[in-house]
Amino acid sequence: MSTFSTPTPPRAAAGRRRLGWTLALLALAQLIYALDLNIVFVALPEIGDDLGFPGQTQQLVVSAYVVFAGGFLLVGGRAADLLGRRRTFVAALLVYALSSLAGGLAPDSGTIIVARAIQGIGGALLLPATLSLINTLFEEGPKRNRALAVWGGAGASGLTIGALLGGVLTEHFGWPAVFFVNVPLAALAALAALFVIPRDPARGVRRRFDLPGALGVTGGSTLLVAALVEGPELGWGDPLVIGAFVLAVLLLAVFAAVEARTRDPLMPFRLFRNRSLTVGMGITFIYMATFGVLPYFLTVLLQSVHGYSALETGLAFLIPSVAIAAGTQLGERLATRFGNRRTLIIGFVIGVIGTAALAVGFDEGAGYGLLVPGLVVSGIGQGIVWTAMWIAAATGTAPAEQGVANGIASTTLNLGNAIGLAAFTAIADIGTDGKNGAALRIATADGEFVVVLLTAAGMAIGLLATLALRRHSITTTPIAARPALEDETGKFPSVR
Repeated sequence: MSTFSTPTPPRAAAGRRRLGWTLALLALAQLIYALDLNIVFVALPEIGDDLGFPGQTQQLVVSAYVVFAGGFLLVGGRAADLLGRRRTFVAALLVYALSSLAGGLAPDSGTIIVARAIQGIGGALLLPATLSLINTLFEEGPKRNRALAVWGGAGASGLTIGALLGGVLTEHFGWPAVFFVNVPLAALAALAALFVIPRDPARGVRRRFDLPGALGVTGGSTLLVAALVEGPELGWGDPLVIGAFVLAVLLLAVFAAVEARTRDPLMPFRLFRNRSLTVGMGITFIYMATFGVLPYFLTVLLQSVHGYSALETGLAFLIPSVAIAAGTQLGERLATRFGNRRTLIIGFVIGVIGTAALAVGFDEGAGYGLLVPGLVVSGIGQGIVWTAMWIAAATGTAPAEQGVANGIASTTLNLGNAIGLAAFTAIADIGTDGKNGAALRIATADGEFVVVLLTAAGMAIGLLATLALRRHSITTTPIAARPALEDETGKFPSVR
């Protein structure tokens, strides 16, 4: 009996190739975003020495980025919906390139902090724009799961490359090189976007950008993250920290009041009726408050306790980053086969076990070998959860609102990191006052041992939160299930 295969129409094959190139570009953008998280961190001591940062203020180079990225994420997501995803994506990369150039040329501490703040705004535009492109170009289900796994794997690779590249560039070319490396990468990605990402469709209905809401949520979120980041440094009773908290609450209250009354809100509250998005928000918060703070404490352990150089620290991050990348790919396969709820449960269980094992290596007398088993198991769990939580956050949301939905989830991700780091840093510092030398190293390792166990307990809370998802959490709502390039009007934009 003979069989005949139906040839793939040339136009369909070309469309698939184009989507493949688009996914590669979106993965590159995520690699750039993730690379910058670690590449600057390992260069902090050299930046401080060269620009005259006192040791306690070097963290401002990191904090400036975190604060402004957290404050602008929701606006970045809504901008992608209203102004166009490709436009926002390209603009974000150009902001990244220019701010990186300014950072590398910075002659003093003030300039580099401003450059990092602007870079944070670029990141706030880039992350939700990238996610909304994935969630609208790839239909809900296995195709989107696979795309998110590729995107997540690129992010994990960025962490590895950032740590390694940061060490190499800092030791051989000086700290400015960790900024300059972003310039050609971001510029090239912005140029490529004009050729491989479909042109933004013409809007059939004019929609107003909610400026009062944008000002309220941006100011409130920025002040809230700033208070959380600076609280451990300045003290929770410092007038600046208290004032930032109070003003943040007032601005966020104003934002909520504005959103309840405006005809075209920045953040439509009806989105929270989507259980998958709501649970996904909670999981992104828990993820960054637990998994997300581990690299910071691992860096402190390696550099402050064991005396690793920037390059040695970068090499030490190779194993966990490879494990995370493997976990992102495994997460896609599990989600497609068993559903998202089970996948998140599996990921959190593996994460709890691996992180508890990781705590064994947080000892002043322990070598790197004791850390490896926990880093591998915890990293795999982390990668599984990373892929599955973004699937949850995107499920059931209409294409026209994917940007703001991802902006919401990204905001809770950032808040989780700020709150988790603030809380766990305070716990880790208990018992270190007045100590130096070997006594300080022992106290630091002991405090971090407790923190790592607490993050494992936090992952268990994430496991419980996952149970709120429906058992068959991959939905196929009429809007979300539409073909990949369809816009909210039901028409297909031209691909040029």
